[in-house]
Amino acid sequence: MLLIHLERGITRFSNALGVLSTVLFIALLCNVFYDVLMRYAFNDVSIGMQELEWHLYAAIFLLGIPYGIQHGGHVRVDLIYENLSIRGKAWIDLFGCVFFLLPFTLVVGYYGVGFAHEAFVLGETSGDPGGLPYRWIIKAVIPIAFFSMTISGLGMLIRCINVLRGVSQEGFSHPPIQH
Repeated sequence: MLLIHLERGITRFSNALGVLSTVLFIALLCNVFYDVLMRYAFNDVSIGMQELEWHLYAAIFLLGIPYGIQHGGHVRVDLIYENLSIRGKAWIDLFGCVFFLLPFTLVVGYYGVGFAHEAFVLGETSGDPGGLPYRWIIKAVIPIAFFSMTISGLGMLIRCINVLRGVSQEGFSHPPIQH
């Protein structure tokens, strides 16, 4: 039961990041609308608003990945995977998680902390006049996102263990998300 509760808690965490990504996407839409309106209606360009667009886009993408991992939207070879049994799918996901996902996310997250810390200590700002200050904020999203991917990967690992133990089929009984 502990593993099932842990899996569900991690799923809630990943879902919350999905909601956060959705809210950031709405903020991005408003930002782009404002930027386009100001540019074409009032001939006024804001470098800060343009930079905010790519900051929001990066945050949406990075914070949305844990949601995708948790809900089967991650990359895998579906040609082989879709024809496997539920246990076969669990073994493939378990292997990919242990040998690829977790090591990669932990390494990037670890080095991302130093990357963001250096930007904070240096007081890094945009190189463009009128650009955004506090460049460390967007750089801090990198380790936050990769450690969140690690947490979602642990959720996937626990789900695989639960399937292999025969106590759950959650996450394997429906087809993968189609793009």
